[in-house]
Amino acid sequence: MSSMPPSDQNNNKKFKPEQFRDIFRNMNDFMHEKPVKGFLQSIDEFFNSSFPSGAFPIEVRETEDEYIITAELPGIKKEQICLNILPNQLSISVENNEIESKEDLNNHFFQKRVSQQRQSRTISLPVLINEKLVKAFYRDGLLTIRIPLVRGKMINIED
Repeated sequence: MSSMPPSDQNNNKKFKPEQFRDIFRNMNDFMHEKPVKGFLQSIDEFFNSSFPSGAFPIEVRETEDEYIITAELPGIKKEQICLNILPNQLSISVENNEIESKEDLNNHFFQKRVSQQRQSRTISLPVLINEKLVKAFYRDGLLTIRIPLVRGKMINIED
């Protein structure tokens, strides 16, 4: 039995370094040409998007007088944010619409890309929300929502 691999037993030809260079050059050219290049770019864009996990971070704190909800929304404009209040839930939605156009140096090739992204988070609270008392502020990518705790009327129990 020979110690040579089966391929070497059948064929005593060896690959030369220039053949490997040609193979790698062809693979490199293949990866940098369309449609593969466009597909790889779309994967990169997906993972580099603003909210790759599908949700933006929020924090809910309860103080003695109110709930304070903060949401981190970097790069989002105030007009893109929508707040909806249900009896004991607050929903924060962000809609991002982008249109990008490109032309080549000769102004012949025109590419248009439309991107629409909508993210939403819903926070359930153990109390009913009075929407007239809710206040929201947005500055430097940080949305702060203050929901006052509404206390009911105390009733004394008689003996």
